[in-house]
Amino acid sequence: MIALPADLHPMPDSLTRIACDYPAGVLTLTRPRRRNALSRRLLAAISEGLDDLHGERKVRAVILTGEGDDFCAGADLAEIHECQQDEDAWRQWHEDAVNLRDFVERLLQYPKPLIAAVTGTVAGLGVALTLCCDVVLAAENTRFTFPEITRGLSPGVAAPLLAFRVGGSHAARLMLTAATVDANQAQRIGLCHQVVEGETLLAQAKAVADQVARGSPEAVQLTRKLLNETVAEGMLSMLSAGVAAMATARTTESAVEGVKAFIEKRKPEWP
Repeated sequence: MIALPADLHPMPDSLTRIACDYPAGVLTLTRPRRRNALSRRLLAAISEGLDDLHGERKVRAVILTGEGDDFCAGADLAEIHECQQDEDAWRQWHEDAVNLRDFVERLLQYPKPLIAAVTGTVAGLGVALTLCCDVVLAAENTRFTFPEITRGLSPGVAAPLLAFRVGGSHAARLMLTAATVDANQAQRIGLCHQVVEGETLLAQAKAVADQVARGSPEAVQLTRKLLNETVAEGMLSMLSAGVAAMATARTTESAVEGVKAFIEKRKPEWP
């Protein structure tokens, strides 16, 4: 593991950067031109950044945030569209499904608490990323949405996480209607814990990290393990079914049309 300075530290592929503001570590998604959409490379960069912050003993909690106006617009649909042109795209869908499941499990099993500090659009896989966090703080302008069904896709990764965090009733409404909820609505249903002014977002997240640091590191780690591996045991077992549904949806004609329509900025014509 590398030793991290107190200022911003870019990752090798420039898709994330990390900073240490003890006791907090800050991992920032730095793909603002694509609204921090989650490509394969960005997922790998997040994992690498978490590895580095794990090795920094003074970091007691990790803040996940995004550069630019939006935290994360979800899956990279341009990358999905490109893959749809390949004859053996199903092989890539299978690999993506396995990697996403491993990525989510890794976040849930990460030994340090994760704090999401979000703003602007938080969509699809971007919401799933926040649902892997223990505390979610949202700026007043934040909007949460699951647009997958409007793209012919399935929110398979997020479904078990959302049902675990806010319950099946809210999960059904949000995912089957692709509704958008603002920060205050999200707080009422438990999708985020605190709504703050945008300019204070990181400061408020760091205050949460300070609260975490009051506890014993070992006790905090054991408690997170209890919550995410024991209490959430059923949710973890559902992840495999969720990623399978996501991979299957990507093989359909509806997915081809839905993603293409999004790229072409038009309404889809469902087969």
